[in-house]
Amino acid sequence: MTRQAFIARLREGLRGLPPQAIADIVADYDTHFADGAAAGRTEAEVAEALGDPARLARELHAESTLTRWKEERSPSSAAAAVFAVLGLGAIDILILLPILMTVGATLFGLIIAVIAVFFAGGVVFAAGPFMDPPGGAITALLAGIGLMAGAASGGAVLSLVSIGIINALVWYGRLHYRLLKPALQS
Repeated sequence: MTRQAFIARLREGLRGLPPQAIADIVADYDTHFADGAAAGRTEAEVAEALGDPARLARELHAESTLTRWKEERSPSSAAAAVFAVLGLGAIDILILLPILMTVGATLFGLIIAVIAVFFAGGVVFAAGPFMDPPGGAITALLAGIGLMAGAASGGAVLSLVSIGIINALVWYGRLHYRLLKPALQS
């Protein structure tokens, strides 16, 4: 993305803010491009490092309304701050909620399957030798141990995946915390 395209999308997303605030924000991001060019980086590299301009505009818009609420403490500024944060979160929820529900349901199903395989392995291990299985009692004992070990390994992998997902959600939540921090401190 070029410098002009980035700035144009940023300006478009900042519509509704006071003109001076928009000019200050655009000048700040224009400085990032100038500093990047001075360091030998291309406009595309600088734009990629700064992130999505529409997303930045939403965050800056929310931050601006939170600052306005902190300064004015009026019903209109409170409503604007609430709607800005909800708007930012609503977009995230609309995108993330279906993904999280799918991943959560899949993990839950796999956890139930791992538990069922573990108990099935226990039954094969305990009752298998008395049921005259093909291959004899040793085969039943080894099959039961194998099922339980496989289920334990699957449970360990699911635990690591769950921890990774939770860490990703915490990281994502911290990205938005900087917007809410000024409002929470006052």
